[in-house]
Amino acid sequence: MARGAVLIGLYVAAVILPLWLATWLSSEAEGLVYDVGRNLGLAGFMILILQFVLAARIKWIERAFGLDILIRYHQHIAIAAVCFLLLHPILLALGGSGWELLLGLDLPWSIWVGKAALILLLLNVLLSQKQRRLGLSFEKWRLVHDILAPALLGLIVLHSWFAGADLELASMRVLWIGAFLLAAGIFLHHRFLRPYLLSREAYRVRDVRQETDDVWTVELAPPKGVRTEDFLPGQFHFLTFFRDPSLPVEEHHWTISSSPGHKDAVSSTIKEAGDFTATIGRTQPGDTAAVHGPFGRFSYLLHSVERDLVFLAGGIGITPLMSMLRHMHDTEDSRTVTLFYANRREEDILFREELKDMATGEHPRLMVVNVLSRPGSDWRGETGRVDGERIRRYCGPDLREKTYYVCGPLKMARDLIKALKEMGVPDKRIRREIFSFLD
Repeated sequence: MARGAVLIGLYVAAVILPLWLATWLSSEAEGLVYDVGRNLGLAGFMILILQFVLAARIKWIERAFGLDILIRYHQHIAIAAVCFLLLHPILLALGGSGWELLLGLDLPWSIWVGKAALILLLLNVLLSQKQRRLGLSFEKWRLVHDILAPALLGLIVLHSWFAGADLELASMRVLWIGAFLLAAGIFLHHRFLRPYLLSREAYRVRDVRQETDDVWTVELAPPKGVRTEDFLPGQFHFLTFFRDPSLPVEEHHWTISSSPGHKDAVSSTIKEAGDFTATIGRTQPGDTAAVHGPFGRFSYLLHSVERDLVFLAGGIGITPLMSMLRHMHDTEDSRTVTLFYANRREEDILFREELKDMATGEHPRLMVVNVLSRPGSDWRGETGRVDGERIRRYCGPDLREKTYYVCGPLKMARDLIKALKEMGVPDKRIRREIFSFLD
């Protein structure tokens, strides 16, 4: 909490620093409307600079919030930056620069650069917000985004350097140069240098196991003499596989399904759900993968005093919860866990025998409730979907005293969270990580 508060304070200070410098070190006053327009431009610039920081997966920042929270904020604050920078020229025109600033053609080149930057910004945000509706794959969108973002930054720096009177101040010029170098350096490191370094220390695929018709577990061993990166059960990492030349090379995030207690290897259980993951079964022992992580705050170890847990999983969403259960088993943790696991068919149930064996022991004290929406004729377990009535039936009346970990398809997760709240479960007792914001 303290680290998060400090980071939020630093973020706010960075956004308002150019406003403070322009207000207190400049001797000229242009009027309230003009000054608001100028300040919105300065704040918008700093927000865009910090976008590069938020998206760079810097672990000491991510650790305080979780990467899903950072990426959600990154997406939403971009809208605020657009609004600030759209209002910037309008208020300058209203404040004394005149409507020619908006409508005129005989304008300095630096103003045209600013207009081009605004168009690029609108295009970038539109593509980011409507990526799926526009039919853009994540890889294509990311390529376009990585071209537009640095181009946009360069245009804004040029515009503000030559068009803004505020940058006549030496302190503002120093700030602008420093901010630009920071953003450029972080971008180059995030997109080029770090992937190169990780590929030089690639993990080796030690085993590939087929769990169901369309789910595979890939086990990765670190380079000789290196231990796996420490992680919390429930966290995830980014993997870039280097396999047969005919197979694509793309970076994707997957939950770590193994226990942190196993230092010689790390595993991810991956469902075939797209063009890339459809090739995961063609991964072979001896292939390599760049591993970047761990990330996330979806872990019971961050709330170790909570002893009565309810895990709500759907399909491949079992993987972070399985990592937690395996860690509890390895560490002989005797807390109580009720696992509701929803699938379509009996053959879709992942880790079924392992969960069955674990439920017979005391570490943890586990009860598994499998729920099938399309059961076979010989199924004798629960059918339908996981809902409030079923949770209440198995968990008893003291629902407010338990902690709920939800991981599954988006609609299922939303419905379950809504049901939990309707049963009086407080928000602080519901934990969820939104992986869909990461791709």
